Amino acid sequence: MGSSFGRRFVVTTFGESHGAALGVVIDGVPPGLRLDVAAIGAELARRRPGQGPLTSPRREADEPELLSGLFEGRTLGTPLAMLFRNHDADATPYVEMKELYRPSHADFTTEARYGVRDWRGGGRASARETVGRVAAGAVARQVLGHAGIEVVAWVEQVGTRRAGPVDVDTLTRAEVDASPVRCPDVSVSSTMEADIIEARRDGDTLGGVIRCVARGVPAGLGSPVFDKLEADLAKAMLSLPAAKGFESGSGYAGAARRGSENNDPFVPGPDGLPRTLTNHSGGIQGGISNGMPVLFSVAFKPVATVFSAQTTVDVHNQPHTLAARGRHDPCVLPRAVPMVEAMACLVLLDHWLDRPLPLNDAPETP
Repeated sequence: MGSSFGRRFVVTTFGESHGAALGVVIDGVPPGLRLDVAAIGAELARRRPGQGPLTSPRREADEPELLSGLFEGRTLGTPLAMLFRNHDADATPYVEMKELYRPSHADFTTEARYGVRDWRGGGRASARETVGRVAAGAVARQVLGHAGIEVVAWVEQVGTRRAGPVDVDTLTRAEVDASPVRCPDVSVSSTMEADIIEARRDGDTLGGVIRCVARGVPAGLGSPVFDKLEADLAKAMLSLPAAKGFESGSGYAGAARRGSENNDPFVPGPDGLPRTLTNHSGGIQGGISNGMPVLFSVAFKPVATVFSAQTTVDVHNQPHTLAARGRHDPCVLPRAVPMVEAMACLVLLDHWLDRPLPLNDAPETP
């Protein structure tokens, strides 16, 4: 089972949604980094369920138990391991569904692949698995910060509601988090929130789009042919639960333009390196970063668990009608923002370690 991600900064997650605990092992953390554990907790709080009517009512503290790789506040360069115990797991609603294949879930496909599955909330296919990814992303973010790289994601669309353009050069995470939906466009954020609440009231769900920018990414990250930066970003994003689409730069909109409209002309930059007048490439050309902000978006389908009757079959291929139960998000978008940021940080750090560049502020050493 593919539970590890990365080449130099290798992240392995473990645990099931309703098991005893989940966790992550991170190999490749540079030694001597003074790790801000509180900052990891802050990232986890953004992903945590039970934040209000827009999220699952499940309540988990998600406080990391650091098991290895840290001594006297500094990383050792050895594997960094964190554990997250489940305190509010309740598999009771799934007992009556354990022999049914829930529509658009991974129940059937997992059983087809492995011959066995954890029917308690989806097991490894649950978004609960991402707690380890977000923790690892928070560590990667701290290392990237020394290189002057910052990552900000936001909700651009919920259902048919779409936010207006934002200034990707100045947008802050504080501006994003000021909205319960994590949409910085205040003119549409409240409407998105109302739409999600209405969908929950109807026993239904909504999907949408998250956009992300990585600023300060130096030119030269990524490798042709099969290790392109945007290819690894696409794999990272599409590995997230409910993610169904990825666009880099102008994406599908660029397919409708002429080359003369979509090209990014070069001009002399202020730091002795060229820059581009536009950024339709999304900061990546030929699979390698060009020094401009890296821009991409991720489309998430509506959460598969809806609370109205649907047709399905059981493990014996007999027809049934299923009305799902359990605790679920009516829209994954608000909690998916830190997940997208985390996976972006993992990819960027993995490529940064593959081509080390001078740090603006190197990690302290013992």
